[in-house]
Amino acid sequence: MKFERIFLIVLDSLGVGEAIDAKKFDDVGANTLGHIMQYNEIDLPNLEKMGFLNLIKYKNIEKTDSYYTKAHPKANGKDTLTGHLEIMGIRTLKPFKTFTKTGFPKELIDEIERFSGRKVIGNCNASGTEIIKELGERQMKTGELIVYTSADSVLQIAAHENVIPLDELYKICEFARELTLKDEWKVGRIIARPYIGDNKDNFTRTGNRRDYALNPVKDTVLDNLKNSGYDVIAIGKINDIFNSCGITKTTHTSDNQDGINVLLDTLKEDFNGLCFANLNDFDSKYGHRRDIKGYANAIKHFDDYLPQIKQLLKLDDMLMIVADHGNDPSYKGTDHTRENIPVLVYSKSFKDPKHIKELDCFSDIGCTIASNFKVKLPDVGKSFLNKLK
Repeated sequence: MKFERIFLIVLDSLGVGEAIDAKKFDDVGANTLGHIMQYNEIDLPNLEKMGFLNLIKYKNIEKTDSYYTKAHPKANGKDTLTGHLEIMGIRTLKPFKTFTKTGFPKELIDEIERFSGRKVIGNCNASGTEIIKELGERQMKTGELIVYTSADSVLQIAAHENVIPLDELYKICEFARELTLKDEWKVGRIIARPYIGDNKDNFTRTGNRRDYALNPVKDTVLDNLKNSGYDVIAIGKINDIFNSCGITKTTHTSDNQDGINVLLDTLKEDFNGLCFANLNDFDSKYGHRRDIKGYANAIKHFDDYLPQIKQLLKLDDMLMIVADHGNDPSYKGTDHTRENIPVLVYSKSFKDPKHIKELDCFSDIGCTIASNFKVKLPDVGKSFLNKLK
């Protein structure tokens, strides 16, 4: 059957075990979900029923209510942009530029200072919460810009909302995006990181984050849907990741709860096409911060809402729950981890859902969505729509 609406939810960074090429990325032994379950006794009845825990051999539920499997990464990278692009049909072969070891070149920093009229401090590889704790009080006094990066291809600019207004911060980030279109500086994303608080003990990053990504190098499944007259509804940072390409409606969200609330509202709307949501707290609040308990609680929180999500689905709707990479909170460092991702597929119309063969690449997900709506398929990936009955 053809599904009129597909809801694709990315549980950002919730990988299910090391990829076959994990050694190349120095991630042998990583397993985000597996290690979270190892260190926490949490009850996930709804995800368990979908076959989620079967994927890490934590449980062996014979009768699931969903089709379930893993997808293998094939793109050359383990960041958010690379993962989402692969899901929607673009396999990144040349990794995006990183400045993890050196910080950004003086010429680049000079241009940002010239445009903004503000000095730059930081310019190093750092945890976002730690660098704000270290430099935030100074930034509040001086009005400087905190610039930092990570193991990902990102240039992040942090500023206190009461010191540098959001509109100004966004304009500076937009300028940095244009600046870093040069090949020698071409990072995957510029990220505005506003924060609030009185001192280093209570600084908090706000939900007013904005991502400024590169345009996809070619049309994605999202473009093909939009160009064919379908709705493409983006929730969370999806619109930012794809730089508005292929999106017909977008809602930014402040955290997982906000994202779930918007998703529940969207389930009640009439539309024909794709609703694409990203729940980012798993990655930003718990994975990078190596907070195993917090990550476990976030999974439980999502599990608690699954019955409401499923109840609102119509007979001709399909729900797909996936991830975009791993971020094992028990692993060394603070970087993403090279892992396979879960693929859980649910519909009230399914007669005998079960485990299906593991997917060769993330793009099989986008191919399946494109195949359902009979739009142009991406060049990579293979649809598994015919397995869903």
